[in-house]
Amino acid sequence: MVSQMQLFIDTNIFLSFYHFSSDDLEELGKLGVLVRQENVNLLLPDQVVTEFRRNRANKIAQALKDLRGQQLKLQFPQLCSEYEEYSRLRQCQKEYQQHHAELIGRIEEDIANESLKADVTIRGLFDSTSCIITSSEIVERARLRCEIGNPPGKRGSLGDAINWESLLEAVPDGEELHFISDDKDYCSALDDGLFDPFLLNEWAMKKRSAVSFYKRLSSFFKKEFPDISLADELEKDGLIGQLAASGSFRETHAVIRRLLAYSDFSHAQINDIVASAVSNNQVCWIIGDPDVEMFLQSVVQGREDNIERNNLAILQEFLLEAALEAAGEDDIPF
Repeated sequence: MVSQMQLFIDTNIFLSFYHFSSDDLEELGKLGVLVRQENVNLLLPDQVVTEFRRNRANKIAQALKDLRGQQLKLQFPQLCSEYEEYSRLRQCQKEYQQHHAELIGRIEEDIANESLKADVTIRGLFDSTSCIITSSEIVERARLRCEIGNPPGKRGSLGDAINWESLLEAVPDGEELHFISDDKDYCSALDDGLFDPFLLNEWAMKKRSAVSFYKRLSSFFKKEFPDISLADELEKDGLIGQLAASGSFRETHAVIRRLLAYSDFSHAQINDIVASAVSNNQVCWIIGDPDVEMFLQSVVQGREDNIERNNLAILQEFLLEAALEAAGEDDIPF
């Protein structure tokens, strides 16, 4: 069995999704799918969760301040007033101010309800991950690091040291650590694009493995999962894989229920679904169940030309048999 990828994301990365960031929330959506599919083990010290909750309001306040400052203050010389373009620009200015105020109002409502897209996405990610509890032993080791001057972090601040000691404790020996942070306390003094050499050496000595360092979540995906474009596509591929491997009728129904949320499938996905339906008896034996039949009919209808002919013929035969059985017919043509 292939082990899960060990991934740590620093608090500053999560907070960046509330402010100006080159990353998109789609990246977090993709990560959520990988975590649910158990391809990635998200290492989540409870220190990160605490830091996130403590700093969320400040990060949002700064973002709102910047947004409020984006006023469209147009000034025109008097000579412009006789032209119709001037009137149109003034109207555009009024519309901008109106929409700007409405946008801020809606955002403030979502902030109060903690229903910003970033809130929902990050909360879902946290809820699906088991936290690494900060034990008294971790705190003592972190305090010792700070007292003798070892990275990460600064004297008097234990947060980074607690996170590092949590990772040393939680990650199995011999497994590579993928580390995402934009905190300079983890960076080399010679090149802030590289991980701190002291920490690299410590990890190699204690864990007998390496650390891969990224400053953006998008950089991690570009290197490790370059073929993943959208979270929805990744989710669909995972569910179709589960359908093919389904080992029970109950599991088949559960997967179908989730697949019914999607209506658009690629040609490859459609063929994989049909192949599962004709080859896995945990699917084809319940093909007459309403949810399974409805899903397969919706996948096939209008796409027949894109489906492998032999599999299509077998599926259509199974569906016909199920329909005749439901209607009480004894004579089922083969």
